[in-house]
Amino acid sequence: HLLLFLLFVGPFNCFASYSRATELFYSLNEGLPAGVLIGSLARDLRLPTASGQRPAASQPQLSFTLASRGLGEQYVQLDNRSGELHTSSVEIDREALCVESSGVTVFGGEAAVSSSSPSSESCLLLLDVLVLPQEYFRLVKVKIAIRDVNDNAPRFPVPHIRLSVPENAPVNTRLAIEHPALDPDVGTNGVQTYRLRDNYGVFTLDVEENESGERTPYLIVMGALDRETREEYVTVIVAEDGGAPPLVGSATLTIGISDINDNCPQFSDAQLNVTLYGNSSLGTHVATVHAVDMDLGSNAQITYSYSQKVPQSSRDLFHLDESTGAITLSSKVDGDTPRLHRLIILGNGPGCIPAVITVLVTIIKVMMRPPEVVPRFIANEAEGVVYLKELEPINTPIAFFTIKDPDEKYKVNCYLDGDGPFRLSPYKPYNNEYLLETTKPLDYETQQLYEISVVAWNSEGFHVSKIVKVQVLDDNDNSPVFSQQLIELSIEENNVPNAFLTKLHATDADSGERGQVSYFLGPDAPSYFSLDRTTGVLTVSTQLDREEKEKYRYTVKAVDSGFPPRESIATVTITVLDKNDNSPRFINKDFSFFVPENFPGFGEIGVISVTDADAGQNGWVALSVLNGSDIFVIDTGKGVLRAKVSLDREQQSSYVLWIEAVDGGDPALSSTAKITILLLDINDNPPLVLFPQSNMSYLLVLPSTLPGSPITEVYAVDKDTGMNAVIAYSIIGRRGPRPESFRIDPKTGNITLEESLMQNDYGLYRLLVKVSDHGYPEPLHSTVMVNLFVNDTVSNESYIESLLRKEPDISIEEKQPQISIEPTHKKMESASCMPTLVALSIISLGSIALVTGMGIYICLRKGKKHHRADENLEVQIPLNGRINLHMLEKKPMEISNI
Repeated sequence: HLLLFLLFVGPFNCFASYSRATELFYSLNEGLPAGVLIGSLARDLRLPTASGQRPAASQPQLSFTLASRGLGEQYVQLDNRSGELHTSSVEIDREALCVESSGVTVFGGEAAVSSSSPSSESCLLLLDVLVLPQEYFRLVKVKIAIRDVNDNAPRFPVPHIRLSVPENAPVNTRLAIEHPALDPDVGTNGVQTYRLRDNYGVFTLDVEENESGERTPYLIVMGALDRETREEYVTVIVAEDGGAPPLVGSATLTIGISDINDNCPQFSDAQLNVTLYGNSSLGTHVATVHAVDMDLGSNAQITYSYSQKVPQSSRDLFHLDESTGAITLSSKVDGDTPRLHRLIILGNGPGCIPAVITVLVTIIKVMMRPPEVVPRFIANEAEGVVYLKELEPINTPIAFFTIKDPDEKYKVNCYLDGDGPFRLSPYKPYNNEYLLETTKPLDYETQQLYEISVVAWNSEGFHVSKIVKVQVLDDNDNSPVFSQQLIELSIEENNVPNAFLTKLHATDADSGERGQVSYFLGPDAPSYFSLDRTTGVLTVSTQLDREEKEKYRYTVKAVDSGFPPRESIATVTITVLDKNDNSPRFINKDFSFFVPENFPGFGEIGVISVTDADAGQNGWVALSVLNGSDIFVIDTGKGVLRAKVSLDREQQSSYVLWIEAVDGGDPALSSTAKITILLLDINDNPPLVLFPQSNMSYLLVLPSTLPGSPITEVYAVDKDTGMNAVIAYSIIGRRGPRPESFRIDPKTGNITLEESLMQNDYGLYRLLVKVSDHGYPEPLHSTVMVNLFVNDTVSNESYIESLLRKEPDISIEEKQPQISIEPTHKKMESASCMPTLVALSIISLGSIALVTGMGIYICLRKGKKHHRADENLEVQIPLNGRINLHMLEKKPMEISNI
């Protein structure tokens, strides 16, 4: 349509455009991927865009268009702007595009494929491209030559090639192989050579090329052939192309050697001697001659005939079968018949000189007839064969035999010839009657066929025999027999499903269906065992676990197909072998042991119990301590946990260990357990007095101190725990003007004033305080001296210190301290109220003020001291450090074990 438009619009321009029609030639290999550059039309046509610069604004933009939509467009892509021609996503297959024998090119403006070039390798893809606009219009004929690559291997049209060669073919005989290999590739990429993989030393190949370039392989005979020696050769013919690397194809080549008549009949013997009785009946077999021809088919056909030298009388007396070579008596022998006959027989083959054999027949003339044996069968008989079932009872009758003398002149005797459980005896009271019977049961499995002869002879020595064949019929009298009555098997646990165990084998001596054996599991076999009834293959359908069950024992049956069927039983035992599939298992995941402190080194703390469900080496367990191995050790065999050193609860009250158990498997499995060791306290620490810090310290007590007021305290701690750390305080010795004026609280250790101090109570008081725990079996204690100086002031400290240095004369009280749970301070206070009120009424207001100030000062100082002491203790015990006079009504605080 575009061309028609241009014809009407500008005929001169159109003429100019056609005058500029151009052809471009390109070439590329087949099978290239998409996007490969074939050529640039703008550059090859030297158009303005070829320089790579954009045209001026006055110049129009060039465009390139395929003139038609045809076959070629699917293989190429044309850039409308640049004119570059690329391969498309459709792969070019030269063998599919170009059929060399077609020689057809499609014209008429359509893109076409051409193979009409004289060269057999040419394959052209034709495209028409229009260049626009009108002032640059051109019709470009683009021819793309598709080059062949070696992408196809030679291939024979049939997988099996058969060739026939006559055995008399001379050396260098050439025989064309009618099915040469085909290769779609062309040129050197096509089929170049042929070869035989095995030439047997008598064949080779040659290749002939005709005018059209086709190569045909020829088989050449290189040695003598003999069909009678070898009638067939099988080899492989290989075709190879000329590519790089070359590709090959192959087919089976069978070379058959055809027969020719190169062999003649031959007799194995030159002469055969035969004796014939003169009383022989017509049709009596005299002899059979047999010649052999090594050829095949019609070349090996042999006929037999008498030589011309054989007289007619001999020909009339003896008949020769020309096909079988059998000689039989055809006329009755009489007194005039010659006693010696020489029969010359020819073996005739096609195109051969006859083979010759001489048969000498000597006739023995007799004047009497031989005895006759007439059988009358009782058992089943067919064509001279008697059929008896096995296990028939003894004396089973088989047949009667009547012995006759045709001349009735001679005495005839009869006996049985042959082996077997048979007996031939006269059947009385008849003469010349004999009974053939069995002497013991027959056994098919021992012998299936017996051949015996009933022989009769007369007094002249003539013998006649009658052959009797006895065929024993099988009965189902044998049970299947296993090759082993006890079948012992083993399999590793965790087997794959349907694992093979064994193949059972049982035999049955019976024949036919009676001897066919089927296999069955016994009723005691677990359901997950399977037994193929035909093959006897025993399998297990599930995984076995040795820890669940280690041994299996059940029966299997072998049953034959007789009627009624017979069976036998065997026992199968299966031992499941252990695999290391179980980790060691502790009886408890957490073990706790209570051990008294100061336990001796390497003493038995406890036993760690661990088990492993596996067997043998897989079940051996070794124990080890993962942490704390410098203090603790464990007996690997017995699991006994011991401490290397004595343990002190006061240094560490508990230990946490991790014990690992490792089995002996490969690879080994392991598990861990937590061990907690708690040390039980024993009373091995006496109370430690922290305050007062020295027996030489003292405390000033003002005479104005009110009864019930706290003076000081004894503070002690015990490193033990429990009752071993419960402390009791008691005064076991006193010295002073009025020593009973002071008492100590057995729980808190607080020392208080019991009575008002008088003028004559001034002086130094020395209290020996016993600090005792409640340990078992023997409580421990410490003592401390509490020094109290009752006076208004301390004017001479050296004097007081000299008194303290003197050894006190104190009598020890053995009274055990009693810890009262609820002291009754109310009664004490009520008893001491009246003296206090009297004293207060006497003391002036100034004295009251002075005493009050001193009391406050002393209390504050003592509170700070106790606070500092409490900060240095590991175990803090709350004490009444600061005593408020208004709190005296409250109960004392109980000491609790921390």
